[in-house]
Amino acid sequence: MRVLIALGFSLFLMACLPPAPQTASNELIIKTSPFSVAQTMDRLEAAVTAKGATVFARVNHAAGAQKIGQSLAAEEVLIFGNPRLGTPLIQADPRIGLDLPVKVLVWSQNDETQIAFLNPEKLGAWYGLDATTPALLKMRGILEFVTKEAITP
Repeated sequence: MRVLIALGFSLFLMACLPPAPQTASNELIIKTSPFSVAQTMDRLEAAVTAKGATVFARVNHAAGAQKIGQSLAAEEVLIFGNPRLGTPLIQADPRIGLDLPVKVLVWSQNDETQIAFLNPEKLGAWYGLDATTPALLKMRGILEFVTKEAITP
């Protein structure tokens, strides 16, 4: 009887635990760059512009931290898009506009430069769009291309 009570109490305690934190490991495409964060971002911005997309912003998180007397390792985000890709997605579900235009993060960690973007397939899944939606497939291709250009010597 004591075993059953202990088992029941253990199950109760487990049910009270907060859920495990979600990880982005299956949602992010992450690559390593042989260049510094600044060089990788410059190369990425050039590749994006060459592909005909519009760069909306380049956010330097480390510079922002410095403004408040804090420090961060080098970390920047490039925000860019193309209405030819984004418009059909927003027409399918206006809420996806919350996650568009796309963003690519470049950061320094453990003396390595990393570059990452959200897998468009996951983005589409959040809004009930099929993974084979042409705009999502093209978006993935462009993100793969511009990030490869940014990190290839």
